[in-house]
Amino acid sequence: MTPSETNSKVDEFIGKSKKWKQEYEQLRNIVLDCELSEEFKWMHPCYTLGNKNIVLIHGFKEYCAILFIKGALLKDPHGILIQQTENVQAGRQIRFTSVQEIVDMETILKVYIHEAIEVEKAGLEVEFKKNEEYTIPEEFQHKLDENPALKTAFEALTPGRQRAYIFYFSQPKQSKTRVSRVEKYMQHILAGKGLND
Repeated sequence: MTPSETNSKVDEFIGKSKKWKQEYEQLRNIVLDCELSEEFKWMHPCYTLGNKNIVLIHGFKEYCAILFIKGALLKDPHGILIQQTENVQAGRQIRFTSVQEIVDMETILKVYIHEAIEVEKAGLEVEFKKNEEYTIPEEFQHKLDENPALKTAFEALTPGRQRAYIFYFSQPKQSKTRVSRVEKYMQHILAGKGLND
């Protein structure tokens, strides 16, 4: 597909949108103006350069957004890039709640998109945190310390599966909830399964 061609799946996605239809159209026009290829991935419009993902357009209840896949590498002179949650390492969003906001920011958006394209062309990569840089909640650490088989099984999991468990066990504010989550998934870990397997 040559750059700037539209994708029928994106037409369908925008057509079915109840909330952000005009905003999606506006963002789409801006991105297509930057000569990226329009694809449909992860159920959203995704814009690529030589099969490398550059930006994605998506919407939530409170806002719609353009997501820069390697947004953590952008300079962000306007301070407008948002890290969705503290666990998101590479992606950054610019959020909108109206067409007018998008229209007002068109020039800035294009600068950011072109920078994202340059980041990709330069082959830059986001350095991901290693798992040992994540804090294991003490409730889980106790179980690992008292159960060598559990510790061995956990360490044998892929880094992504380990991270998923650490995040899941860390989320609750109350210790007893963290304990119950750990206990619920101990057999899963011992069986070499990930959180969602």
